[in-house]
Amino acid sequence: MTARASSAPQKIQETPGPLGMAWRRFKRSKVGVFGGFILVLMYLMALFSGFLSPYAVATQFPGQEYQRPQAIQFFHNGQLSRPFIYPITLERDPVTFQKKPTEDRTKPLPIYFFTRGDEYNLLGFRTNLHLFGVGEGNTFFAFGTDQVGRDLLSRTLVGAQVSLTVGLVGILISFTIGIFMGGISGYYGGWVDVLIQRVVEVLLSFPRLPILLALAAILPARWPSTWVYLGIVATLAFIGWASLARVVRGQMLSAKNLEYVAAARALGVSDLRIILRHVMPNLSSFLVVTATLALPGYILSETALSFLGVGIKEPMTSWGLLLKDNNINSVALYPWLLLPGLFVVVAVLAFNFFGDALRDAADTSSK
Repeated sequence: MTARASSAPQKIQETPGPLGMAWRRFKRSKVGVFGGFILVLMYLMALFSGFLSPYAVATQFPGQEYQRPQAIQFFHNGQLSRPFIYPITLERDPVTFQKKPTEDRTKPLPIYFFTRGDEYNLLGFRTNLHLFGVGEGNTFFAFGTDQVGRDLLSRTLVGAQVSLTVGLVGILISFTIGIFMGGISGYYGGWVDVLIQRVVEVLLSFPRLPILLALAAILPARWPSTWVYLGIVATLAFIGWASLARVVRGQMLSAKNLEYVAAARALGVSDLRIILRHVMPNLSSFLVVTATLALPGYILSETALSFLGVGIKEPMTSWGLLLKDNNINSVALYPWLLLPGLFVVVAVLAFNFFGDALRDAADTSSK
């Protein structure tokens, strides 16, 4: 008998496209994936900060200034219980006659979920629903309180809205200016290129911090907090577009001589359309990576400005503003006041890890 040939069709393995290959390279970086996951959590935290915060940012609790953080407990008298805290009471020291906060372990306060409290705006709607609380008339400070008795956890969560969005808005403005100026400079060349590059060199020659201080000091003190926020963003974007414009110019010089650009020019396509539709899409991976790596600089600049007192002002809050009143004495006595700085460190590291992974994913030379 002759062997019968197998008629089963063989499965052909499909080759992934450029995006699939980039995604495969990105997933190889465990640190980059973890950094992206942390960033998603932080931006969700900023978006729903009012719901996650037990109190409003301006709510003060007289007599509870510099309250230390309260730990969440699960065991009372040796028995497992629902999450609770021990209330803090002020007792006078018999020797120094000063009031000292002590835990009252005889009256545990259970932690309730989806409680009612201070009103806030959530996605354009006014509500007073909070994730957790300990009931009306009681207080719970997971991160402690500041010098005027405000909940540090609530202020840190709401402060993420400013500290994390200032980079996004700043990148949007600076990249728009940088791409436009760099594209024109590299595409046309000649006296246009010379003029734009001289402006770029002047901007890059000044030290960054004095420019930030000078431009921030120009903002009128009577401006409301939202205007100050926009002014800080504009200040950061004004000095952030120059370096990008120089890099885009170099990319444009090499791209404008390619065959498809010459073909589009021969067909009578306008220069603006060639720049936006034919050249810039090929720079999209580079721009995404550059934006991701530039975002930590905006976060650190806003933190530095607010720390120096020329950035975000009350009643708004940011991570830099929360660190403003810290000094050696206060940090030694009340170390929990540095907790907002921990969020800055985590956000900057996450952006750097995520940006490095994107840069490796955009590198077509790696497999």
